[in-house]
Amino acid sequence: MQLSSNEHNNFSLERFESMLKTNSVLFFDSEEFEEIVHHYLENGKIALAKKATKLGLEQHPSSTNLKLFRIEMYIFENKLDIADELLDDLHLLEQSNEEIYIQKANIFSRRDKHSEAIQLLEKALEITDDEADVLSLLGMEYLFMEDYVHAKYYFMKCLEEDQEDYSALFNIIYCFEFLDEYEAAIEYLNDFLNKNPYCEVAWHQLGKQYYELKEYKKALAAYDFAIISDDRFIGAYLEKGRVLEKLKKYVEAIESYSITLGLDDPTSYALLRIGKCYEKLGNAEMAIQFYTKCVKEDTLLDKAWIAITDFYIKRKQFQKALYYIEKAISIDAENVHYWKRYAKISNKLSLYEEAEVGYRKTLELGNYEMETWITRGDILTNLGEFEAAVNNFNQAMEFYPENAELEYRLSGLYYTLSENDKGAFHLKNALKSEPEFLMIIEELFPQVFHLKTVVEIIKKHKNPSL
Repeated sequence: MQLSSNEHNNFSLERFESMLKTNSVLFFDSEEFEEIVHHYLENGKIALAKKATKLGLEQHPSSTNLKLFRIEMYIFENKLDIADELLDDLHLLEQSNEEIYIQKANIFSRRDKHSEAIQLLEKALEITDDEADVLSLLGMEYLFMEDYVHAKYYFMKCLEEDQEDYSALFNIIYCFEFLDEYEAAIEYLNDFLNKNPYCEVAWHQLGKQYYELKEYKKALAAYDFAIISDDRFIGAYLEKGRVLEKLKKYVEAIESYSITLGLDDPTSYALLRIGKCYEKLGNAEMAIQFYTKCVKEDTLLDKAWIAITDFYIKRKQFQKALYYIEKAISIDAENVHYWKRYAKISNKLSLYEEAEVGYRKTLELGNYEMETWITRGDILTNLGEFEAAVNNFNQAMEFYPENAELEYRLSGLYYTLSENDKGAFHLKNALKSEPEFLMIIEELFPQVFHLKTVVEIIKKHKNPSL
């Protein structure tokens, strides 16, 4: 009885693994070794692939394909000099093997010598029987060089060779998008769909181009065709839901997102969007139900924690909002959006020390918005931490120099600390740029506002002849 190709491969693998376990030596022909190595490489079992290659070359020392596998593994391990030397030796023996040029190009690519890699791939293209593979590699090299025009050309050639090479199609659209050629992308996809009318991937990509151009009705039609081509295409249902949201058709959007929940395990994105739609429809109970499902499904999705926190903030249920944002921070303490909300909620609840910590953490994580500096500084002032408030506003001045709101606050603080010269300096600067903001001193530092020296500076500003 003759074995099928699959059965033969499995039999060879079983024999090889049995040989390794028993430490015996069995004979395999070179093609069997190649199939064994290829299997291990495809499944990421590099150690076994190396073992099979070594044993294969011991039994078949002249096998070019096994030598190329060994070289491929050296490249994978970044042992480029060894791989390069072995390729040079192999090239002397076989100058018409395209794989030698491809692996040599791979080494140049890893060394960021993409022009040299392209030259070698062009040589490989002249002698190969598998043009699609080499064309794809050429496209990738041009992508590395950020030459999107040439990259797009080679991926298009690649797709001409194999109409089902969807990775090439994705790369073509990526190039169009990077070049902001959305209309050209639409034209290309329509041409492609004339030849492949049931290609759900192309319909999906067409919908995305229309979405970028804000042509939502055309995008919707494209996603519907993608679903007709494959009624289990989750991506098309999700994108369709997004378009329906833009058109404020929230009930239909919920239906589209909900279909995906029955096709596969629920995605946190779909649960979040359904929650958002219910919230926009004013159905608070269903909104919170889906937000809660979302954070359970994916505890690392910050948009979900933010959605549930903001839901309670909008309803002024600050204690509940604080509960959820504290849970979020316990999962990811380096998320600036969490700390910003924690600070604002704590401030609303008059938890000023906690609010100050939140704003400080927000600044440490790189959020340098004016509101953050001012609110933190005002909290420190109210807590009587005047020197800390001065440091806060001086740091803010590095980002917002000569800002009157900061200058008035610094003036008030310096006068409070009896550093009158500095107080006068900042007050004069503030009055020059924004005299109408003088109320800041009056509201935040009423005692300073009535100081004789401050009154005189204000009078002199209003009437310089005095």
